[in-house]
Amino acid sequence: MGQTARVSAIAWTAAVSLAAWLWLLLCQGFFWRTDVRIPPERDPAAWPFVAVVVPARDEAEVLPASLPSLLAQDYPGRAEVFLVDDGSTDGTGKLARELAGRHGGLPLTVSSPGEPPAGWTGKLWAVRHGIGLARARGPEYLLLTDADIAHEPDSLRRLVAAAYAGGFDVVSQMARLRVESLWERLVVPAFVYFFAQLYPFRRIGKRGARTAAAAGGCVLLRAETADRARIPDAIRHAVIDDVALARAVKGVGGHIWLGLAERVDSVRPYPRLHDLWRMVSRSAYAQLRHNPLVLLGTVVGLALVYLVPPVAVVAGPVTGDTTTLVLGALAWLVMTGTYVPMLRYYRQPLWLAPLLPFTAFLYLLMTVDSAVQHYRGRGAAWKGRTYARPDAVVGEER
Repeated sequence: MGQTARVSAIAWTAAVSLAAWLWLLLCQGFFWRTDVRIPPERDPAAWPFVAVVVPARDEAEVLPASLPSLLAQDYPGRAEVFLVDDGSTDGTGKLARELAGRHGGLPLTVSSPGEPPAGWTGKLWAVRHGIGLARARGPEYLLLTDADIAHEPDSLRRLVAAAYAGGFDVVSQMARLRVESLWERLVVPAFVYFFAQLYPFRRIGKRGARTAAAAGGCVLLRAETADRARIPDAIRHAVIDDVALARAVKGVGGHIWLGLAERVDSVRPYPRLHDLWRMVSRSAYAQLRHNPLVLLGTVVGLALVYLVPPVAVVAGPVTGDTTTLVLGALAWLVMTGTYVPMLRYYRQPLWLAPLLPFTAFLYLLMTVDSAVQHYRGRGAAWKGRTYARPDAVVGEER
């Protein structure tokens, strides 16, 4: 009787996991689809002035692959690049000037704001400084882009044309991250997949929808909307900033759009598991608002949705419970099927799809480690700075 009860419990848990996957498949904004690309475009009669703001801290390694792509934009209107050297020790600012002198293209201003005051993250303090410099020129749009992001020559033109055609206050593209090492192949597509699951792109673009998100590496923002939403001052303490920015814009009635990029790429390498672990764990607990109950719910949810199916597939034959085996296999099949489009978007082999439970387990461990680091007093660490504010706002800082 005891063994039957245990088997029944496993079967019921597998059934709940399958039900969760069916709900995610059909009712979570079709998050698994990857066809949300840049919206329809229409050239404006007069191309607006765009100020490109690039916060950069110790980015000499990636700048030669990213900055020339910004300077080479074929934008029909006026555009200027403002690179803010955020206390770099590797010669980032000097290298930026050298690259501008070598490649030419759009005008480049390099400046440094000094250390951020209390209550500000370094990136947002740098963004504030860059926007302040740009504001004196009177731009109609701001392109906030990270120093590791490379843009195809028509990137800025297409972003502005899409914003004009759709009446968007924010047009943001999730840059295609690098996937070359084995660990990048295992972890990076899942990172975007999990993000889309939390913030379905289709819902973000709907007027009146509560879902709000952006991708911090590529955000075209209407300057007038930035003023109304008090960006970045209103989100100055955000350890991770993109969702916070989107929420601030929606809070003042702005219309936002987020989708996957086709011609915007991150050149930052994450060759080892350690590098990817740091990227996720430094801010994962901040995204849970440093709340132990939310952490517990997240761990349980990840285990139920991602880990129960393979456990049930193994437990079914071991215990002789065919029901457990079938339910677990079906849940794992739905999970695998929803992951396939993201692997295709990243041009990765489809045999990686059944390994998603393993990757989810890694993310579970990274999230727990993020909480452990927080309670050890280390907070969210990034390039020599640590942010431990308990009220950090959800977003992203690369």
